[in-house]
Amino acid sequence: MQASQGQTANGEGRELLTFTLGREEYGIDILKVQEIRGYDAVTTIANAPAFIKGVINLRGIIVPIVDMRIKFKLGSVTYDETTVVIILNIAKRVVGMVVDGVSDVTTLKPDEIKPAPEFGSSLDTQYLLGLGTVDERMIILVDIERLMTSRDMELIEAAEMSA
Repeated sequence: MQASQGQTANGEGRELLTFTLGREEYGIDILKVQEIRGYDAVTTIANAPAFIKGVINLRGIIVPIVDMRIKFKLGSVTYDETTVVIILNIAKRVVGMVVDGVSDVTTLKPDEIKPAPEFGSSLDTQYLLGLGTVDERMIILVDIERLMTSRDMELIEAAEMSA
């Protein structure tokens, strides 16, 4: 087996940061995470899609903020003291991702990861790496780099240019 990003040093599994969106728990490669911070006010960008909340200045770097709850169409969105922004380092870019909360860092062994089921054309699973199971928990594994660099997210670059 070839070692990939997010695997532990001894190759015994994937280290993931797990977070919640609605009632579901998601996991992303811990190596893509730069920091975790509380949700602060953002500078909105005119004509940006609804899921791009705006930009923040993070120590001199302009960081686009994407609300994953809106992106994944998860119903009503509220911003409170538990709302979290995960700052990601993806493809040499810094992007913020708004989620409901961060759970923990989890290591999944290869036998705890199952392939994502095929849902046909009704559900887009191209950004899913699979489903992880830990005890009674089901974790949806997201290929966050693929999602954030996907065609519909290229709008981030357009929004940044006008900032």
